[in-house]
Amino acid sequence: MRAHLSLALAVLGRRKVFTAISLFGISMTLAVLLVITAIVDNLVTPGAPESRFHRALTVSRIGQYGKGFTMTTDPGYGFLDRYVRTLPNIEKASIFTLLQGTAVYRDGGRIDTMIKRTDGAYWQILDFKFVEGGPFSAQDDRAGRHVAVINEDIREKLFDGKPAVGRTFNLEGREFRVVGVVPRVPFLRLSAYSQIWVPIGTLKSADYRNQITGNFQGVVLLRDRSDIPAVKREFQSRLPRVPLSDPKQFQSLKAGLDTPFEAFARMVTGGRPDSASPARAVTILAVLAVMFMALPAMNLITLNLSRILERASEIGVRRAFGAPRGSLIRQFVFENVVITVVGGLAGFILAAALLPVLNEAAPVPDLRFSINLRVFAWGMFFAVFFGVFSGVYPAWKMSRLHPVNALRGGSQ
Repeated sequence: MRAHLSLALAVLGRRKVFTAISLFGISMTLAVLLVITAIVDNLVTPGAPESRFHRALTVSRIGQYGKGFTMTTDPGYGFLDRYVRTLPNIEKASIFTLLQGTAVYRDGGRIDTMIKRTDGAYWQILDFKFVEGGPFSAQDDRAGRHVAVINEDIREKLFDGKPAVGRTFNLEGREFRVVGVVPRVPFLRLSAYSQIWVPIGTLKSADYRNQITGNFQGVVLLRDRSDIPAVKREFQSRLPRVPLSDPKQFQSLKAGLDTPFEAFARMVTGGRPDSASPARAVTILAVLAVMFMALPAMNLITLNLSRILERASEIGVRRAFGAPRGSLIRQFVFENVVITVVGGLAGFILAAALLPVLNEAAPVPDLRFSINLRVFAWGMFFAVFFGVFSGVYPAWKMSRLHPVNALRGGSQ
């Protein structure tokens, strides 16, 4: 292996133009793949303030099915309150609304913002770090008190960045008192993201409490990940008892209690609310990654084949001295992997430089994509796969050169 590595590095320095072209294509390809991987990683893996989501399950969609009729909607508060919050062997359960656009006002000026209504348990499941004050409580929710948690961006816009706890602002025609301030939340932390959080009890009508469908979501925090299968089975056993919105049209109701990755998989595959397909989603992502790498790999294969003439005599000498084809194939594939790993490291640096630019330039607010060890590990996997994928055929072609023909400089 040391000999192979020494030779691979010597080959890289032998033809600098070839090496530069190869590294450019590899690094650009892997940088794009790393950016996409960072986006997916930030979406499906636990991270503040969703650090406990490795043992959390969510309900985000329910479907009602009949002969010729299908209705897929967000769950309602009544559904989540009766059939999710009461699940056994869970540590906490929370209900909150979908993200909604609204506006707050300051000195007659309008500030567009995003709002989420939550219960008190929401703040016990998600681990927000408060820079001022603290969360509102379950009692505040039940009493419908006009209290709010805001993020630092809203504090800056409403109060010029000065301490905000105890101060009030106008929201939808009502005065709300600030009880806490949190840092900006990354946009793809879907359960956590908002700019303003207020109690569910501040809704003007209480009709939501009995609705099976609506604009709510639920999350349950388990005591241990090993409880996931049992909690899912119990949830599915409760679904036949859920009343249908129109029994004449619909005969069954389906819903899934999902891990974050299962919810992402359903979004990728377009699956029904009760049929998460993680394996299918992984397959789709893998196929897309291979397709994305196919054109650069073909270019690299062409460049590698062009080296046959240059190294024909070397191959002929090794073959004449009895080097087996398998040894030659391993050497050439190893050399290709070395150059793709070097390109992968360059791509990693490039992706790390691109992500902050993407965070600031994207039209979506509060993006916080970042590189971590998981993304780095995936990048190295892509680099090695790319090296093997683009190196096997040229290596096989080189290994089949006839010794005599190769010593004469032939390439057939």
